[in-house]
Amino acid sequence: MNKLLIAAIVGTLATTSVFVSADASAATTAASGTAATAKAKRPAPARRIVKRSSKAEAAAAAKTDPIPEGAVKWSCKDGTAFYLKGDMKRDAIVTVNWAKKDYKLPRQDTTTGADRFHDSASGMDLVVIPSKAMLFSDKDESRLADECMTAEMAAGANAPTQAEALKQNPLIKTAP
Repeated sequence: MNKLLIAAIVGTLATTSVFVSADASAATTAASGTAATAKAKRPAPARRIVKRSSKAEAAAAAKTDPIPEGAVKWSCKDGTAFYLKGDMKRDAIVTVNWAKKDYKLPRQDTTTGADRFHDSASGMDLVVIPSKAMLFSDKDESRLADECMTAEMAAGANAPTQAEALKQNPLIKTAP
């Protein structure tokens, strides 16, 4: 009788352990699935719960490049703007401040007469024609800013390009 009782208890324990382990594995699978979806669907907080320290704010502010001194603001059609430092008529490299970051753009030769400044490392490309300037990004092949003008250009002047400087120089004779 003891043997029969022990066999019945062992059998009961074995079957319950199978059911418990199956339920436990199903629960962990379901829990990990809901945790993954909970992470993906979690909305961004409306305000910061933990305040940043003054050191962290200073470090974040130090990451942004200040607008170069003597830079000219170019206002664009869609409300954006960039700052250009350098003389497009003679400089081989100009500095463009876009999205709080400075880009050094070397001059590229063109056959169209437009001034083009392009840096393949950063992907920034500035094209200036007498009536406007355009800023492109090679990284995502997009136009970042279009119909950009200085305050003088908005008043009716042409862009300060190298081609315009050559036209206005009386020492250089152009063919009729």
